Amino acid sequence: MKPADRHYKFINSKTGYVIYYHSISSERSAGEIRAELQEVKNKVAIQNGIYCETIYWEEIRENADQQ
Repeated sequence: MKPADRHYKFINSKTGYVIYYHSISSERSAGEIRAELQEVKNKVAIQNGIYCETIYWEEIRENADQQ
């Protein structure tokens, strides 16, 4: 299995703070990735006592500022 090479951050939209990081292998289908991210989002919301819709995720891209 290939190591996780897609990295995501989960952000509290009310504060703008990153509250969790998660990595996923890009070998998974887009549907599987989305389902896993939604599951992680729900767990993060429960652990932090935050309404689920307050949290969103963004992919972390290493070369984003080099374009």
